[in-house]
Amino acid sequence: MAVKPLYNEAYVLKKIAQGDERSFAELFHWYSKPLAEFVFKLTDSLEVTEEIIQDSFIKIWLKREMLPDIQNFSGYLYILCRNETFLVLKKMAAKSVSHAAFEKDVLHELALEELDNPAEGYRKLIDLAVGKLPEQQQKVYKMSRYERLKHEEIAKALQLSPETVKKHIQLAVQFIRKDVNGRMDTSIILVLTTAYFCS
Repeated sequence: MAVKPLYNEAYVLKKIAQGDERSFAELFHWYSKPLAEFVFKLTDSLEVTEEIIQDSFIKIWLKREMLPDIQNFSGYLYILCRNETFLVLKKMAAKSVSHAAFEKDVLHELALEELDNPAEGYRKLIDLAVGKLPEQQQKVYKMSRYERLKHEEIAKALQLSPETVKKHIQLAVQFIRKDVNGRMDTSIILVLTTAYFCS
């Protein structure tokens, strides 16, 4: 499965390689939703899908210097996400194995692998920032990003207007971005605070 590449993709990739965050945001917005739909078909889990997309784009940003050398970026991106998905599914299967000794070894291996995944540390920083939000904003943000509810569903549950829900989310994202600024790149913040399935 592939998505039509950006019309100026080679130029965008070159700009990203030079550290241009606006170009990265353009690339991210172009590919993230179709990739999420692709991964969701394999995982059948919104939470797992979001983590895979986040991990994939964070890896792309952290290794951005190599982007201009990739001939078929769309294909590369789908292979990266597919491989991430299979790795996650393999980990999930390993965790459900009942044989205690084998499980202990596998979980030890997985803990070591997580040290190589910088996304986990970034997610913890975002969670700390979310914890500093005013109560109502925090509630709305968590319902949107963690429970993956649509604005209308949140509005109904909390007896708010959809416009108020949207405003709470905008303010929450602004605060989170400001709070974690300096501890992670803006591009990584974008990846971790974007909703993939709801609006």
